[in-house]
Amino acid sequence: MQEKIFITGGTGFLGSYITRMLVKRGFQVRAMKRATSHLDMLNDVKDQIEWVEGDILDVPFLEDAMEGIDKVYHAAAMVAFDPRDHKRMMKINQEGTANVVNVALHRKVKKLAFVSSIAAIGRSSQTPIVHEKTEWETSKINSQYAISKYLAEQEVWRGTAEGLPAVIINPSIIVGAGCWNDSSCKLFKQVDEGLKFYTTGATGFVDVRDVADILIKLMESNIENQRYILNADNITYFDFFQFLAKYLEKEPPNIKATSFLKGIVWRVEWLRSMITGSRPLITKETARSSSHSFQYKNEKIRNELDYHFRSLETSIQETAKVYQQSKIANKNYGVLAV
Repeated sequence: MQEKIFITGGTGFLGSYITRMLVKRGFQVRAMKRATSHLDMLNDVKDQIEWVEGDILDVPFLEDAMEGIDKVYHAAAMVAFDPRDHKRMMKINQEGTANVVNVALHRKVKKLAFVSSIAAIGRSSQTPIVHEKTEWETSKINSQYAISKYLAEQEVWRGTAEGLPAVIINPSIIVGAGCWNDSSCKLFKQVDEGLKFYTTGATGFVDVRDVADILIKLMESNIENQRYILNADNITYFDFFQFLAKYLEKEPPNIKATSFLKGIVWRVEWLRSMITGSRPLITKETARSSSHSFQYKNEKIRNELDYHFRSLETSIQETAKVYQQSKIANKNYGVLAV
């Protein structure tokens, strides 16, 4: 009899791919959603999922949701760079993770898989090459999101010390088809609509399908209490946008966003958001982070699972095709085949 799985964040970008893969591989899946959650990304499999409506800040809900559960995938998180959202983000990411860990311990689940981020690994201008043993450093480079995920990881490590087997993944920027107005997916839409500016930094990228596949493989392995960086390629933002433009058949961004220009833009955006009450498109944090260059090592996961990542160019090419199909069908989302 297949194990029963509980997943938080199962309707999100990465979470929907994890959920889909679990269903297709025959697991019994119980997934958390909110009343406002969209199930578009899971339309074809949503009737094969046991849905429970709640919130990771609601401990009694989690107690009920994890009853009879063998393994837990914790993918729910809040990503925010607007200072107005920082307090709630910290609560959801740190306190919410503590709640999941505590209930998993109480329910004696067999294993927890936690979706973290490369942002949660120590980064500073003195450590441009990042691996699993890179130590966290207090730095201006660390966004409030990075701090919230770092603190969430500490809750998971606490859980392992108290007897909860767990694995943590730290994906780089995840590329794939999803809601074209959210996460990295919106970059496809921005380039399609004529994005003019590119930034000077560099970072890592990884396919959403590889992240979901690896997480499930880690959960089903005997590996416990380890963390893994998931990264396919390290490239500059300039080269990344060149790939996007190539496969969307658009002109690539050709104006370099200097520090001076970015400083003006985030301040204008801040003022606009104050006047309109909307969220800024660019913040001081995002402007600052886009100038830095980091490389992320992936040898640990490649060696331990003998895993071969899709190339970034392949990911972009396949995602661009789905984006074009979505555009023709007048849909604001797309899904890559798994």
